[in-house]
Formats: sequence, structure tokens, C-alpha cells
Amino acid sequence: MRGERHEMGREEESDAVAAMVPRLIEKATNSTAPEVNPRLLKAIKFTVQYSDDEVHAAVQSLMVQMKKPHSQVRYLAVLIIDELFMRSKLFRSLLVINFDQFLSLSVGFRRNMPLPPPSSIASNLRKMSIELLEKWNSSYGIYYRQLRLGFDYLKNTLRFQFPNRLEIAARLQQERREREMRMQNLLSKFENLKDNFSSIKREIQLTIDEIGECLEIINEKEEEFNLHNFSEDDEVGEFQSLTLRQIRLDSLKEGQKVQEDNDNKAIFDALRELFKLLISKHLTSVQEWISVLIRVDLNDHKFRDTALKEFIDIRNVIQSVRNRCVQLGCVLNDPPSQEEDIWEEGKIEDYIPQNSVMNRSLDENSVDIPSRHKCKKSAPTEENKLSDSSESVSERSRLLAEAPVLSWGPFLDNWGSKRDVLANQRGLELDGHWGRVDYDAVIPAERIAELSVHRTVYKEEAVEIQPCLAPLRKGGLCQRKDLRVCPFHGPIIPRDALGNPIGRSPCSTGEIEKDSSTEATEHNGENGAEESPNLGKVTVEQLAKQAVKNVRERDREVKMLKRAKLAKVREHNEVVLREAAIASTSYSEASGERRDASHVSLSEGKTKKPTLALMLKKKVTAKDRISQRLLSTRVSDSATRQLMQGEDLNYREAFPNQW
Repeated sequence: MRGERHEMGREEESDAVAAMVPRLIEKATNSTAPEVNPRLLKAIKFTVQYSDDEVHAAVQSLMVQMKKPHSQVRYLAVLIIDELFMRSKLFRSLLVINFDQFLSLSVGFRRNMPLPPPSSIASNLRKMSIELLEKWNSSYGIYYRQLRLGFDYLKNTLRFQFPNRLEIAARLQQERREREMRMQNLLSKFENLKDNFSSIKREIQLTIDEIGECLEIINEKEEEFNLHNFSEDDEVGEFQSLTLRQIRLDSLKEGQKVQEDNDNKAIFDALRELFKLLISKHLTSVQEWISVLIRVDLNDHKFRDTALKEFIDIRNVIQSVRNRCVQLGCVLNDPPSQEEDIWEEGKIEDYIPQNSVMNRSLDENSVDIPSRHKCKKSAPTEENKLSDSSESVSERSRLLAEAPVLSWGPFLDNWGSKRDVLANQRGLELDGHWGRVDYDAVIPAERIAELSVHRTVYKEEAVEIQPCLAPLRKGGLCQRKDLRVCPFHGPIIPRDALGNPIGRSPCSTGEIEKDSSTEATEHNGENGAEESPNLGKVTVEQLAKQAVKNVRERDREVKMLKRAKLAKVREHNEVVLREAAIASTSYSEASGERRDASHVSLSEGKTKKPTLALMLKKKVTAKDRISQRLLSTRVSDSATRQLMQGEDLNYREAFPNQW
């Protein structure tokens, strides 16, 4: 007996728990909040863990909520389904049985089953359902065929845009890993700089000091003798040409530079080595350390700021030393390589001279230009020579076939030339000029190219324009000459000597012209027929019946207006009497105030607490009110206009002889 009672108690408890799950789900989904209540969600998860019956009840209850015609209810139900789907294997196996129905209710991919209002929440529901479907497929798609097929159908067949969360997460993870590696490299470089900062500064300063000593030695040796003995008259004297004056200034600047000779050759060699070390190694390393100090992120900025300031000062010192060396001319370019270059002259192929300059320029491209080689190469065999010559001949023939034929012009004299030209090519002094003459003036190659532009005159081919040749009403043929369309007879088509179109019979053309000529008259006749009313078919009996009907309708409208007026008067009288009765006693006045206060509080409570029904109602905005007012005015105007037209029509039908 005790065992039976215990089993009965367990069954009652399980039934109570199973009945509790639908109530919790309905309460959680019957809300206007954007998320499920955390307490209710926790209670649902705890209750579902009790037994398998609760899982079955949860699946059934959630599908019932998904079938409701409200997107907010479906949205909250999908959130609950996601929580249970990721935690319960039994829930997943039960849900995928009707997975097609779930997708149609959550995504709304069927045309006959769209998502219910509100539209804003429906769009959020579709977006969230697609994201959850992608997440479920990535986690459990290999275990459930329905889930995998639904995902493939929406993505590949219906072309739904999925967010690709896995790819985005992988890309973000890769970017974060690369960022961490870069930060680790920067930190390691910073630690290395922190340990070797003093030695780096000492090495750079030592190189700068050695370069300064070399420059001082060169300046001391240079001051022992003066190579420039120009008098003031020479400097102040006026030159006949601006070019010569510029050459003199350049020579003065070049004379101020230190020249290398046998006495200071060793110093120059040492200076070049030190300068190369300073620029290629120290300046590059300083710029890299500055970049590292700028990009590194540390909590303690004291050492970083100090090191950054010192490195910027060192970079400025290196720049000043380099400018000083370049200005004094102490640093020369690297000497050319001492290796001997071996020249091999190629053979020039024979070609047939052409009269055109274009052909001569093309023939010049077939000439082998001598090339320098580091070592001698063996001579090619005769077969290679024959093959090369055949290829060059075929290339030359192809270019000659593609080359355009040009008429002679002055632009051919400087075809492909990029050299400057003297302005006075004849070597004579030109008279009739204004101002001073520059005998060494040079016209640059760009200006020569502008002056030698190829100009051609467009010559239009003479084309004989055929006349229209359409037959005229007065006889003869139309002699207008237009290119495509005649303004009187339409598109120009080929015609014979009689004016008939080639390829058509003359009878068909005559019918077409007759139809086109009579089209306007037929149109006018139809309009006149439509305008004239067919009054012959209307009898006197019909007119009398219509007149009686119109009079009865008018009487009925007058009675309805009188009844509406009396109802308004009666309602107004009742309101006045009620207000007078309430104001006559204090008790009734107090009860009225309490009633008004309770009504106001109830209205305020209703407005404060949103419901699912209120979400379905469209919010009336100022734009909607204005459009409604404009529409009502238009409707009233059109109604009055129609009434007046109806009255006029009734009067005409009632008194046809007077109209």
C-alpha cells in the first residue's frame, strides 16, 4: 500500500510539473520585453530537467506559441528554443521532427505563410532565426539530417544571406593572434633597446665624432691655400648671356667644395666608409627604434619618452652631418667597379631601304644593339642564326603590315627624337627682335614635341543622298533629300520609279495611305458619336418612374436629417440634466470626483503597461493625422460635388422640357 501511494504521489507530482511547463512558457512569451525574463527562463530550464515528459510538454507548448499570429510571441519562443536546443539532446531530436514547420513559422520563407505583424519585430525574428540556424548547423548539423538539409535549402536554394559567424570568428581570432604576435615582437625589441640603449648611443656618437675629426682635418688643409682669386670687378661685371652667368655661379660653388687629391685621399676614403656606416646602419636603426617606441604600448612611459626624445635628437644630428658632408663635397659617389667589361658587337642584318620615314624607323628596330657582358659567351650556331633571322624577318613583315600610311609632314623630321634643339640653328644673329638676345637659347624636347604635332584635315567621303520618292497627292514624287527620315512621309525606304516600295505590292501601299489619310476623320466621327446622347431609346414611362424615385429618395434624406438633429438635441439635454443633478448635492459631487479619478488612474495604468494587442496597433503620428484631415476634406468636397451633380441630374430628368 505504501508503494502504491508513493507511486501515485510521484505521478501526481509529475503531472503537476508537466502542467507547470506550459504555464511558464506562456507567461514568458506573453511579454513585450525584447528578452525573456531571466527568472522565468531559469525556472523553465530547471523544470525541463525533471524528466522526459517535461521535455515533450515543452516542445509541444513552444510549437503552440510559434503558431500564434504575433511576431513578439514567436520571437520570445525562439529564444527559449535556443536555450533548450543547446542543452538537451532529447529536445533537439523532438524539434527536428517538425523542423520544416519550425522554419516556416520562424523564417517565413513560404509565400502563403508570411510572418505576422508587427513588421519591425518580424524582421528581427527572421534575422535571429537565420543566425541560430547557422549556429545549430555548425554544432549539430552532422548529427541531424533535417537540420543540415534546412540550412542547405535556405542558403543555396532560396539564397538567404547568412552572417557566416564561423568565418568571422576565425578571421577575428587570426587578427587577434597576429596583433598579439606584433605586440610581442615590439615588446621584445623594446626590452632589447632598454638593455643596449647606452651602447647604441655610444656607438653612434663615436661614428659622428670620427666624421667630425675628418672634416676638421680637411678644412685645415684646405685653408692653407686659396684656390679662388676672383676680383670684385669680375663678380660685378655684366655678362652678355644669362647662361654664361649661371655657368660662372656654378663654377664658383664647385670651387668652394673640397677636391680630393693624393694628400687627402686616405682621409676621403675613411670619410666615405664612416659616412656609409652612419647612413646605412645608424640612421636606419635610429628610425626603426623611433617607430618601435611610437607603436609600443606600456604602462610606464618614463623610459619610452626619454629614449624617444634622445633618438630624435640623434637623428637630427645625423641629418646635419650628412648635409654638411654633401655641401662641402667631401662625400663622392662610389667608384665604378674595376671589373673589365667585354664588348661584343652584333651583326647588322641587311634590309631594303624604304621611301617612308616610318619604314626607316621600323627597320632601325631590327638592328642588334651592342650589349655588355661580364664574361664572353660562345658564338651561336648557324641554326640559331637562321632561326633568329627568320623570326626577325617575320616580326618586321608583321610590323610593316600594321604600320599606317601617312602623308609627308614636318613632324616626320623629329619622329621619336628626345633631344633639345638650339633656337638659332643657322648660327646667324637674327635682327628684328625685341629685347636682349640669348645666343645659347635652347628649345626643350617637350616644346619640340608640341610644335611637331601631327595634324590632319578631315575629309568627308562624298555620298549621294537619294530622294524620298514617295508619291504625292497632286501627282509626282517627293524630291526631298534627307539622310534617314522624311518629315512628310516617314522613314526613307528604297522605292522604284513609280514611288512604290521595293518588295511590296502597289495595292497594299495604297490601302496603307488611304487608312492613314482617313484615320483623323474616323477619330472625329467617333468622338461626335460619343458626345451625342442616344435619347431616342428613352421612353416617357421610364422618365416618370425615375422622377418618382428621385422625389422619394429626397424625402427619405430629409427625414433622416431631422431624426439625427433630434437625437443630438436629446443627447445634449441629457448631459445638461446629469451635470445639474451631480452639482446639486456634495455626495454626488464627491462620488463623481472619485469616479473621474478612478477612470483617470485606470487610463494611466493602461497607457503605462504595454500589451501585445497594443503592439499590433499602428501608432498615429502627426503625418498620419494631417493626411487623414486632408483626405477627409477631399472626401467631403467630392461628396458635396456629387450631391449637387445628382440634384441637377434629378431636376433635368424631372423637368426635361424646361432644361
